[in-house]
Amino acid sequence: MQGSGVDSSLNDNGRAQAQAFYEAYKEVRFDKIYTSSLRRTTESIQSFLDLGIASEGLSGLNEISWGTKEGQRITPNEDAYYHWMLNQWQLGNTQERIEGGESPEDVTRRQEVALNRILSQTEEQTILICMHGRALRILLCRLLNYPLKSMDMFEHHNLCLYLIEYTGSLFSVRKYNDTTHLETLNAQKAFNLQKATTL
Repeated sequence: MQGSGVDSSLNDNGRAQAQAFYEAYKEVRFDKIYTSSLRRTTESIQSFLDLGIASEGLSGLNEISWGTKEGQRITPNEDAYYHWMLNQWQLGNTQERIEGGESPEDVTRRQEVALNRILSQTEEQTILICMHGRALRILLCRLLNYPLKSMDMFEHHNLCLYLIEYTGSLFSVRKYNDTTHLETLNAQKAFNLQKATTL
């Protein structure tokens, strides 16, 4: 369990996914890149930073805090508790939090500061935001005017892409959890697994 209190680096698979994302989108002329303040988001877009694109880390984009559960192995009991909490959120109890952690409503409040910062930069027309799964689901609810209890309707895979357009008053999703750029990587992993099981 990671959350915002575990500042880990990417593993080999994460680095390969980040490279695949870069290869797919390196021609996009980003005006700026925003990340959370956690290492794994900066590492995910390091190849873009190496091009000299301006960037800014915002703690408001950090992953939700899972409190005392962060850094712990997920045992069957912990897994049951985690799913109980997700169910509470889906029921609309979005003020509930894991012991010592944040609720979705807590995350919304700190995201509002980050979002105001981003939207105030009117000269930035094309931006890349690199953040985390649960925090992304919460942000999408805010942007698209869904209640927080709907957050799990937004699927998320590591290094996926949500392409969002903003008219100045409305946000709309043009690409949803797009992992097309990871298909070659996933096919290679499947091939390696099949090869290993037939040996």
